Amino acid sequence: MDIIRATTAGFCMGVSLALQKLEEELTQSRNLANSRICTLGPIIHNPQVLADFESKGVVCINNENEIGPDDRVLIRAHGVPQKTEAFLRTRGAAVRDATCPRVKKAQLSIACATNKGATLLLFGESEHPEVRGLVSYAHGMSHIFSNESEIDSIELLPDSSYVLASQTTQDREAFAAIMERLSKQLPKLVVLQTICDATKKRQEEARRIARMVEAMVVVGGKQSGNTRRLAHLAAQAGIDTFHVEDSSEMARENFLKKNRIGLTAGASTPKSLIDEVENWLKNLANCSD
Repeated sequence: MDIIRATTAGFCMGVSLALQKLEEELTQSRNLANSRICTLGPIIHNPQVLADFESKGVVCINNENEIGPDDRVLIRAHGVPQKTEAFLRTRGAAVRDATCPRVKKAQLSIACATNKGATLLLFGESEHPEVRGLVSYAHGMSHIFSNESEIDSIELLPDSSYVLASQTTQDREAFAAIMERLSKQLPKLVVLQTICDATKKRQEEARRIARMVEAMVVVGGKQSGNTRRLAHLAAQAGIDTFHVEDSSEMARENFLKKNRIGLTAGASTPKSLIDEVENWLKNLANCSD
């Protein structure tokens, strides 16, 4: 059995920076009495990483009203709505922004492009925390759609101004098709290229590997949007695709008759979990010889 592992699998820059900031806060907190280290929502979408930080004393808060003046709060890598960040600061807590720089750039680009009231058209998942944050930076109206067919339900006026942007981890090919369609329909459309380069490279490599193998394993949190999209892209190649959080979800019968397996992972998946799954596949191959 050959195993082809994606070179782009694992932590992206934004995730690495966010976790580095959280580690720094933990180090500093040792000298601060009665101070909790909190994240507003999961700092990244990976249950194993979150469990590790919870064991170190990090508290995940889902309601900003639970934040107190003695708390040290990190804004998650996905960002938060503007009003939420402003509210946190009124609580008297020490707030540190761990928003991914690519997400922050997208937020500010949307704010600038819509400052005269243009309507935002955002390609993304409406319930995703990053999307809620991005929309909060729009000065005018906003519409969110998760696929091209949902655009049909939006009333678009050719004489009005629009700004098209995307969640940073969306499918670049799908966004290109949407951009082409809307550019023909809306003469005043401004397009922001907000999908990050790391996402582009990760998706391109997943597509390339999927064309070379008989099955694909995608490692990462089930709540991770970018990981789910990698699994979807691989499945589009017509091969068996398995989205797992760790090796305990792997089943021998899915791989025994496969000669070549692809392996990739989402942007919030630690290297240790990818190594674990790769070793599981290698052990299976050795047992099958």
